[in-house]
Amino acid sequence: MTTPQKPQDCSSMAEVRLGIDALDKQLVQLLQLRARFIDRATELKQGNGWPARIPERVEEVVMNARREAEVQGLDPDLIEQLWRQLIDWSIDREETGLGRK
Repeated sequence: MTTPQKPQDCSSMAEVRLGIDALDKQLVQLLQLRARFIDRATELKQGNGWPARIPERVEEVVMNARREAEVQGLDPDLIEQLWRQLIDWSIDREETGLGRK
């Protein structure tokens, strides 16, 4: 069975599930790439003495995600909640890398 490219291409639940599974795999790959960017940020922050949490940047990232959610027709409150969890996880990762945790 071929992975459907669009939801409207699905004619069965098996195809819907195949599409969702493929997207989930891509999301995990993107999160892994994001984690590598976080690791690089940690190295750069360590070199210049910056803290893991920079409140202005946190809010900028959240607002960017909210705006994109609105453009994509998603609930911006849900996206904000998810992004705040993602950011908290990222900051924890940075603090560990900076030896502050």
